[in-house]
Order: sequence, then C-alpha cells, then structure tokens
Amino acid sequence: MKTKLALAVISTLAMMSTTANAEVKVSTKGGLKVSSGDFNFSVGGRIMYDYNKAEENGVTDEDGFNLRRGRIAIKGNIAKDWKFKSQFNTNGSGVEDLYLTYTGWGKGANVTVGNFIQPFGLEQITSSKDISVLERSAATEQYALGRQEGIKFHGKSGNSTYAASIFYDDVNDNEEGEETGFAARYTIAPIKSDSSVVHLGLAYRDIDDESALGFEAAATSGPFHIQAEYMDGEQGNDDISGYYVQAGYILTGESRPYKGGIFKRVKPEGKSGAWEVVARYEDGDANYSDIELGRTDATAYTLGVNWYAHKNIRFGVNYTDGEDNLSNDDGSEFRVRFQLTF
Repeated sequence: MKTKLALAVISTLAMMSTTANAEVKVSTKGGLKVSSGDFNFSVGGRIMYDYNKAEENGVTDEDGFNLRRGRIAIKGNIAKDWKFKSQFNTNGSGVEDLYLTYTGWGKGANVTVGNFIQPFGLEQITSSKDISVLERSAATEQYALGRQEGIKFHGKSGNSTYAASIFYDDVNDNEEGEETGFAARYTIAPIKSDSSVVHLGLAYRDIDDESALGFEAAATSGPFHIQAEYMDGEQGNDDISGYYVQAGYILTGESRPYKGGIFKRVKPEGKSGAWEVVARYEDGDANYSDIELGRTDATAYTLGVNWYAHKNIRFGVNYTDGEDNLSNDDGSEFRVRFQLTF
C-alpha cells in the first residue's frame, strides 16, 4: 500500500509541474480529455451492474443484483516520454492500476513500474469490458496472476509483442513477507488484416511453489472469432492443467477488433447496434467458483448473447452449467449484465 500511495503522490506532483503558460485544450469527444504542452490526461471508467443467480446441486447460493465493477481511471502523459495510469474501483477493492511507464526508447522497449496486470494469458490481459463472455474462464481464474506490484519490460515490433515482469506478492498472507515472482508473455499475429487475424501466444509464470505455462491460439474471419488457451502448472507437489475453447459470431456482420496482442470489444456499425452469440467449453483443474464448485477438476459450458447498443453500452446474458469430475456435483450460473464505459 505504501508503494501505491507513493506512486499516487508522484503522479500528482508531476501533473502539478505542468508549465503554467502552456495552452490548455479540452475535448469531450469519447470522454474527457485535457492537454497542455507535453502533458495530457483523460478521465474514463466503467460501470457493470449484474443480476446473478448461482446454484449448486439445485440449491440457490446466490441470487441478487449487484455492482460487479465500478471503476474510475485517469491516464495520460506527464511528459514527452512518460505515461501514467491511476485506476480505482468503487466496489470496495480500492486501488487497481497505478503505474508509470517510460517510452523514450521507442515502441520496442518500454518500462513500467507500479501495480498492473501481470503478463500471463490472453483472456486475462484482455480488458473485462472487452471479453465476449461476461466472466473469465475457470482456467484463467486459476492460473492468471491478476494485478501485482512490480517492474515490467515490454514492447512490440510489427505484429509481435513481448512482456517480462518481476513482481512482488504476499502469497497467502505469508507472515515472512513478500515473495518475488516472474511472469512473461510473447505473442505473434502471422496473419493480420482488417477482417482476419491469426494469433499465437506463449506465457510463463513462477512464484513461490507455483508455476504455470500457458499456450494461446485465436483467430477471426469476418464476423466469426475463436480463441483457446491451455494452461499446465505445478502447485506444490501437484501437477495440474486446464483449458477452454470459445467461439463467437457477430450476427450484424462486424469483426472483433485486434491490437497489440489482445482483442477489443465489438463496435457497432449501425444505429440499431451489434448482436453477438458466444459459446465456451472448459475442462480440467481450474477455479469454478462462479458456478459454486470451487477449485477442482470439472467440466463446464457457457452460452451467451451480447447486444452492443452503442460503442460504450452493452447488455449481455450468459448461462453456465458444469459438473465436478471428482464429486459429480452440479453447478450453474445465470448472469445478466448492463455495462457502460466512458
């Protein structure tokens, strides 16, 4: 927390140091944007309200309407070669993204210091506002690292990207202090056009007695898109693995955007919005808490429909059903989401 507060102070001081005589420009196109000389920032965020009903063996464990995410973010440049982002969640989780990035060596060699999502997994790196299924897969929940404090070296060249991070985490509230971990990801898009993409990726993570290797593959062709990830890991003395395969089709003809090794959400081209259907199958050792089964070896499938009423407004409906491969317990979830981004 001290590191996060220090970064917040640094960002604030840097913003205050802007030349007082520089011309200030304000734009509200696509959100609030302010610029003055080499300094600029934009304010954005997301609101996700969900209705969620989850059952285990036919017994309802969750049934309610709640704020899934309520984030406010400020990002921009504090000087020609320095970028920053500060993001906070109003639902109680507090500070999320809080980092500074040096870009002075060009696109191929950037350095980021602070609290950020660690480079592991296509679905994890893809923003929650852009994923096609409302909740990430059980495999991603099990093997991905989420946000941690550290330093990351990253960049891109042509249609390939790389990232390598050293991070620190108080694993399982370890009383002996923080553990040092390592995460890395490489992606390449051997085929990339306005309507077609082939994406391949490889990732690795290691911390304490846990490690994992991740494989990514994805493709788009016009309105059709598909992606899959397989994760193989070690947890103490146990060997574990899990995977998912996901496919979607945009009924109104749009293509799912792709940039920098990740996919973006669908942007409707017509006034009536864009409609998308999506399906996912997952199996193996993973975290199936969304369907009340917890961390186990299970099989599950998801069916969903998304309506992108506007580039910033989305309504989604998902149904997920699964079975524990060890205990034969059944779990299910019905989720409806209203999403606004700005």
